[in-house]
Amino acid sequence: MAEAHQAVAFQFTVTPDGVDFRLSREALKHIYLSGINSWKKRLIRIKNGILRGVYPGSPTSWLVVVMATVGSSYCNVDISMGLVCYIQRHLPELPEGCGPYQTPQTQALLSMAIFSTGVWVLGIFFFRQTLKLLLSYHGWMFEMHGQTSYFTKVWAICVRLVSSGRPMLYSFQTSLPKLPVPSVSDTIRRYLESVRPLLDDKEYHHKEALAKDFQNKMAPRLQKYLILKSWWATNYVSDWWEEYIYLRGRTPIMVNSNYYVMDFVLIKNTELQAARLGNVVHAMITYRRRLDREQIKPVMALGIVPMCSYQMERMFNTTRIPGKETDVLQHLAESRHVAVYHKGRFFKVWLYEGSSLLKPRDLELQFQRILDDPSPPQPGEERLAALTAGGRVEWAQARQTFFSSGRNKASLDTIERAAFFVALDEECHCHDPTDDACLSLYGKALLHGNCCNRWFDKSFTLVVFKNGKMGLNTEHAWADAPIIGHLWEFVLATDVFHLGYTDTGHCLGTPNAALPHPQRLQWDIPEQCQAVIERSYQVAKALADDVELYCFQFLSFGKGLIKKCRTSPDAFVQISLQLAHFRDRGKFCLTYEASMTRMFREGRTETVRSCTNESTAFVKAMVEGTHKKADLQSLFRKASEKHQNMYRLAMTGAGIDRHLFCLYVVSKYLGVSSPFLAEVLSEPWRLSTSQTTQFQIRMFDPNKYPNHLAPGGGFGPVADDGYGVSYMIAGEDTIFFHISSKFSSSETNAQRFGNHIRQALLDIADLFQVSKADS
Repeated sequence: MAEAHQAVAFQFTVTPDGVDFRLSREALKHIYLSGINSWKKRLIRIKNGILRGVYPGSPTSWLVVVMATVGSSYCNVDISMGLVCYIQRHLPELPEGCGPYQTPQTQALLSMAIFSTGVWVLGIFFFRQTLKLLLSYHGWMFEMHGQTSYFTKVWAICVRLVSSGRPMLYSFQTSLPKLPVPSVSDTIRRYLESVRPLLDDKEYHHKEALAKDFQNKMAPRLQKYLILKSWWATNYVSDWWEEYIYLRGRTPIMVNSNYYVMDFVLIKNTELQAARLGNVVHAMITYRRRLDREQIKPVMALGIVPMCSYQMERMFNTTRIPGKETDVLQHLAESRHVAVYHKGRFFKVWLYEGSSLLKPRDLELQFQRILDDPSPPQPGEERLAALTAGGRVEWAQARQTFFSSGRNKASLDTIERAAFFVALDEECHCHDPTDDACLSLYGKALLHGNCCNRWFDKSFTLVVFKNGKMGLNTEHAWADAPIIGHLWEFVLATDVFHLGYTDTGHCLGTPNAALPHPQRLQWDIPEQCQAVIERSYQVAKALADDVELYCFQFLSFGKGLIKKCRTSPDAFVQISLQLAHFRDRGKFCLTYEASMTRMFREGRTETVRSCTNESTAFVKAMVEGTHKKADLQSLFRKASEKHQNMYRLAMTGAGIDRHLFCLYVVSKYLGVSSPFLAEVLSEPWRLSTSQTTQFQIRMFDPNKYPNHLAPGGGFGPVADDGYGVSYMIAGEDTIFFHISSKFSSSETNAQRFGNHIRQALLDIADLFQVSKADS
């Protein structure tokens, strides 16, 4: 047993001659190596903190300034204009016997070093402020492709000059501008414009009256508090967004909040479950090591504009801890193990031997040992994870009552303090381009599984199926999808192009059979707790059974053809969704498209309201079928330009919804109520959409490896009678869609809506008389 093996590391016996200690040399070796590893990490963090703190300066640049100052003095040139002499005169006098320090030459060198350091620090401050000012310019986003202005070209050169060097992951954080607070009048105007196509004249005038009353009476007071917060806080939105949208939610986070990400679907790496997991876990911990050492390059728009990286800090070693009123995110600086679930049992798998990360073949051995373990689940253990899938209040109460002491607390701590959670499933999933049901079942398995084989509170659960396919189920509070996408691209590319497999499908190398076996977690779950687990399971199962998920690969064309239409691929798909929804429901609805605000410090997301006057005019003209093709093209281009402009406004801090949300939070703190804000915050998003980011890391050439495509991922519907649509424009000739709805709604049908999307894409492409061959 693993427990017995670990227990003999340190023993002592009481004898008549005293206490006889018996120490395990191997255990002491591992303790020593672990200590060395911890000190190495501390030193690396200190070094990184210094290098990050002086960016865009560097120790080399400091040395250059010192040498320039000293060199000028030998040439009888005083570049300090008397400051070195002033510093030398005011150096503190030391007592007798301090030797060389008292010589004029030493004091002069010290004075020049102090002066040089001051100049260097001032230079860093100047460059940082200059970079922040340059990054506050967003005019480049609003210029047409291929029509870059002279001003923008000069701006780009200046950004490159100021941010030259080798930045670390967090080097740009203090140089990023703060998210600006839009004016109330602009937000109200854009809001009224966004709801106009959804309301008749009477409804619109009512909404307009509420908005104007709010703007004139209550808004100025709320805005002052919000501006004050924007001065004081790093980001005026993100902390409230995390708390009130995610952590204070009391409904299940499974389906309602968590989302999933899929594997490569057109290639096979290996069909050995343990082997695939060995490579992938090794790649993930390699990524974590680079993350800790800040060796990952910041994501850059246009290759020069840095994106905020703060969300990446909590990618690993993070768990959402349930509370009765609000949850909290627990993030640890270090974790040396993963928690694994298989056939109703929980295991602890160490990732290191001493200070060395286990090789993929050793990890494969450990996971295979779990797969071969015949022991049955303990009473209540099999469905224990359903607590994380049910209501948050029930989970918080059960955690406090049954998991606050003893072996239950120790085992729960092992899970919550793990680097991440691993689920070894007994099912097989794959993708068949001729059968959409395969991809849909694959997505359902990742979204909720059987409701008790995912630990939904972990930052992410790595799911590996019996045939080697895998995916992620990700908790949403700690970060948004592009962050986990960055990790996933690294993992998939590392697995295929850097680690690889033997001809028999195993990880490369020879396993170390002497490794201690994975540790089985022990539980003592009473009948009362088992009853709570069962209730949570039934709540989660009812929610999961109600989710209809339809995933498909659109093969008629991709971004290659869309570019022939001279429009943004995202705008093309969004307008297609409007056309498909109108054909499906016979009406328009409030549409949510997620956009990011990571060009600002600690930025997360903003909403693009894709249903506009321009898009509805185009859709109506298409449905009527009486307009000339040239007129339809003109209407489409207007709708596309409008959508692109709204997307840019959202990215540059001029969105609508986060501003109104924060005004609502301020009103609640002040104890005042606004009928206008209450209506805005209660409006249902019956069409919630998101485009999956791809190729953030260029680890392979997609043109050279066209089959190395992952379909992205998906999420549950936001409204009970609405659709959730995630899509990835995966290449020049393919688009993946993930559509969710609820069986309990008689108005929605995910597969029907998917068919409407297919036809809408084809109909719009036909307007421009381009074919796949042309692209």
